[in-house]
Amino acid sequence: MEYYRVQMEELARKICAEMHLALYDIGEILSNKGRIFTVYLTKIGGVTLDECARFSRALSEVLDELDIIPDRYFLEVSSPGIERPLKLKSHYVSAINEKIAIQWSSDEKKHSTMGTLLEVNQDYILVDDRGEMLEIPFKSITRAKTLFLDGPLERGDE
Repeated sequence: MEYYRVQMEELARKICAEMHLALYDIGEILSNKGRIFTVYLTKIGGVTLDECARFSRALSEVLDELDIIPDRYFLEVSSPGIERPLKLKSHYVSAINEKIAIQWSSDEKKHSTMGTLLEVNQDYILVDDRGEMLEIPFKSITRAKTLFLDGPLERGDE
């Protein structure tokens, strides 16, 4: 990670604290037009469009003033969405009691399930898959995200 990314994250966290928001993640992609940074914000009850706009203006002003990003860049600010990727332990902790879809590997086999995230420990998560409790080690997780379901978690005609 480039040094300016560390600085950008520190600045974003400071602005978040001032605005009573939380930094969820920062994404970066390279395009023909320059770097595109997407800052994902969250808070209990959800982030509003106005809060994203105010945060974007505040971070843009500071980044322009400090001139820490050497290349041309674009800044986007968003909520991670109702179905959001789970990458960091803090993401999992924020999703306790939510429905998740998860993929992991063990013994060279790939597994996937949907269930309710019940617990997050140092080394594993606990997922309730329709009554079956699954302890899934963090190191084996390949992909996970929260799910938005409009009803009970079901599969097929069970």
